[in-house]
Amino acid sequence: MTQTPLLPPAETFDDITVEVRPVQGVPRHDVEELGPMSQVSPENWQYDPDLIKSYYRQRPLQVLGRLLNLIIPISFFALGIWWDKVTRKIDKNQKKRAIQFREMLTQLGPTYIKIGQALSTRPDLVPPTYLEELTTLQDQLPSFPNEIAYQFIQEELGLSPQDIYAEISSNPIAAASLGQVYKGRLKTGEKVAIKVQRPDLVKRISLDVYLMRGLAGWAQNNLKRIRSNLIAITDELASRIFEEMNYIQEGRNAELFAELYGHLPEIYVPKIYWDYTGRRVLTMEWIDGIKLTNVQAIQAKGIDATHLVEVGVNCSLRQLLEHGFFHADPHPGNLLAMDDGRLAYLDFGMMSRILPHQRYGLIQAVVHLVNRDFEGLATDYVNLEFLTPETDLSPIIPALSQVFGNALGASVAELNFKSITDQMSQMMYDFPFRVPAYYALIIRSMVTLEGIAIGIDPNFKVLSKAYPYIAKRLLTDPSTELRTSLKDLLFKDGSFRWNRLENLLRNAKNSPDYNFDNVLNQSIDYLFSERGEFIRERLVTEITNALDIFGRRTFFNFSSTIREQVGLAVQETPLELRDSSKTFEHIKNILGILQETKGFDPMRLVPVLAKLIIKPETQQMSQKIVEGLVQKALARVIRNLVLDGETNKALPAATK
Repeated sequence: MTQTPLLPPAETFDDITVEVRPVQGVPRHDVEELGPMSQVSPENWQYDPDLIKSYYRQRPLQVLGRLLNLIIPISFFALGIWWDKVTRKIDKNQKKRAIQFREMLTQLGPTYIKIGQALSTRPDLVPPTYLEELTTLQDQLPSFPNEIAYQFIQEELGLSPQDIYAEISSNPIAAASLGQVYKGRLKTGEKVAIKVQRPDLVKRISLDVYLMRGLAGWAQNNLKRIRSNLIAITDELASRIFEEMNYIQEGRNAELFAELYGHLPEIYVPKIYWDYTGRRVLTMEWIDGIKLTNVQAIQAKGIDATHLVEVGVNCSLRQLLEHGFFHADPHPGNLLAMDDGRLAYLDFGMMSRILPHQRYGLIQAVVHLVNRDFEGLATDYVNLEFLTPETDLSPIIPALSQVFGNALGASVAELNFKSITDQMSQMMYDFPFRVPAYYALIIRSMVTLEGIAIGIDPNFKVLSKAYPYIAKRLLTDPSTELRTSLKDLLFKDGSFRWNRLENLLRNAKNSPDYNFDNVLNQSIDYLFSERGEFIRERLVTEITNALDIFGRRTFFNFSSTIREQVGLAVQETPLELRDSSKTFEHIKNILGILQETKGFDPMRLVPVLAKLIIKPETQQMSQKIVEGLVQKALARVIRNLVLDGETNKALPAATK
């Protein structure tokens, strides 16, 4: 076959031979077998477990053949590991076994390659030798022939590659589980990445999904310890993979992702070129960057790799907890450090959504976990569908206390997802927990991101970096759910927990987009709204008590000074006045935290205070505080008079 070069470009790619092979000798329209989707138009494609089941039940030989293709290599690999243990050659043969494992996953196909990709981000779970091999599954898989790729381009876009692109690399520059990527240039001059899907992908994945769903159903029905709906979890994963096989959907996902998160200063989302995109071909803006795991190369550019991971963590938190549209496959091949220090996201095929009540439930669970409110945490598990509403929580609360009391350690900084899941595993068996389907992709996303972080910095703790964002959301989000959580967090048995407010403010000020003005304005709006009436009442009580104790202590100290000067005996400080300055100490600490907060300016408080003074709610609060102080003073006077009267009655007549 001859190679036909394109028109000489004004600018050529570095280290890439630019040429296009015309499509010759490849039968059209029968390159790809679509299996159960062969009778469905691509516009209506979506995961349909009943359609897949009906298709493969009529093809038992295909199913049996695939089972043998899975069982035989997995069994041989397991036998090799066992033999290494018997002969005590585990260390000696580890490199060999790692290569075998990577090759086995590659041969088993896209479904199992994705499993390997997930494992490749967990240096805390997978030995370094295996990790090195599995990393190649991210974008260094065997490619399929260019002729088929060019055939797909022509079928999808209606024109040959020569007619569409001014330049295209002669070979793929990356090959992943579902497709391979070429570097190209449009006739209008823009550098682009051209992603072309693998042939027979739909048929192979649908057969694997059919087998996995059957296994999930068998396990769910026969293993009593499994209470989670494994079929629903399998369906959730399969739905996302089927979406990932439709590059038109991936393009829509990329644009929505850019709309929601592209405005963040350190996040970049590439542009989609719709005129050159179809179901099996995606043309998007080319991004020059370095894999997030290539720490040395990133640092050579003067970029802090750990900071970029923090940027990714904060972006992931926004995805999960703010908008609910999240990237479910953030492996290192999909995250690039750009030369200007921004973090670029790639590959928007596997995306998922989390509903508002689930988002708020996750925030509440983290808050309860960090603050060791295990009763609240147990309720969160019900709201998040890990437990059914009729579950008796009384034995679960002490179990949560025991499990997370150990995992929490001394501070939030010691928490990571692995420690939480490790601690939870046994409890999941002991109590009727079940993993809801929506949660599977959340765990996959966060565990993958944490794996990348650990690879860069072994001491990196995702939750430690996440809590400032969660604290900011609690202080600024106007939703009823989070306002209720804030109220529950700050008040207990009618008492205000100043230490928790301090903790929230201290953490929130470290959130990148936390601003003093926003917090002040939103807090005041909420405090003086109808919903803030409860907090106003509690603040009145707290301020009244604090002023009362402060006044009594001041008077006691003054009288003690006078008595000392005139030679009278000084009384011992009453017990209730000894630690009376705690509230004012908290207020002092809070003022110190606010002064360190971005955007703090004491002069901005003047107009705010002026507005507060004239508010009717402020006047009502002041009146209640004065009334409370008077009532307390009168109560003490009456009590002292009564006590003095009773003392006089009790004295003998001779002493009067």
